Amino acid sequence: MPEPRTFRDEPVSFVRRSGRMSEAQERAFAELAPRYLLDVPRDVAHTSVHPDARLDPASAYGRTARLIVEIGSGQGHAIVSAASARPEDDFLAVEVFRAGLARTMLDADKAGARNLRLIEANAPEVLSTFLPESAASEVWIFFPDPWHKKRHTKRRLVRTGFPATAARAIADDGVLRLATDWEDYAVQMREVLDASPQFERAFDGDWAERFEGRVMTAFERKGIAKGREIRDLTYRKVRGA
Repeated sequence: MPEPRTFRDEPVSFVRRSGRMSEAQERAFAELAPRYLLDVPRDVAHTSVHPDARLDPASAYGRTARLIVEIGSGQGHAIVSAASARPEDDFLAVEVFRAGLARTMLDADKAGARNLRLIEANAPEVLSTFLPESAASEVWIFFPDPWHKKRHTKRRLVRTGFPATAARAIADDGVLRLATDWEDYAVQMREVLDASPQFERAFDGDWAERFEGRVMTAFERKGIAKGREIRDLTYRKVRGA
């Protein structure tokens, strides 16, 4: 019999950091995780997803509604704001950094957002197996790590192969929204998605208009202050793809 795997097959788009959380963040995990954080069976790593694990959205949210998934939700500013403004929809935040998850839970609880759930896991594994096929109406990827050093670009989330992974989880005519403040990554995203048979452009010209549903965060303001232009992309899942 083959030896069991002890490492992932593909490089991940993050580096796991073990920063110490504040007392409030520790309390968030103790008190709020049962409400917001989904339990994910693991595979070979703490942030991995067992390939046999499946999410039941109706059970997780207690209803059936449109599902919007944010990949790399960070501190949760965008998704908490959206969940609070759109109570008729359900939202799922995917993040690997526990401090960010804790901040998201604290803000969601303060805002009274009950239509939000969080997953501590590697995003491609969530999209490729954990989510049911065609479960998401939209997938958001806002300001992913650019891995700007040439030797690290293979770690970028949006690279060859990613569109098929995302398309599996997105419903026909569903939307993939992206934004970055790194021009070369924006160009790479556009080239990868333009070449994908699973997606078609949902914008005219070189770049999409800024997504009005994305709240302006300190991170985005910081990029603008440094003179980096924010570039948006919007793609629609091709029917039957």
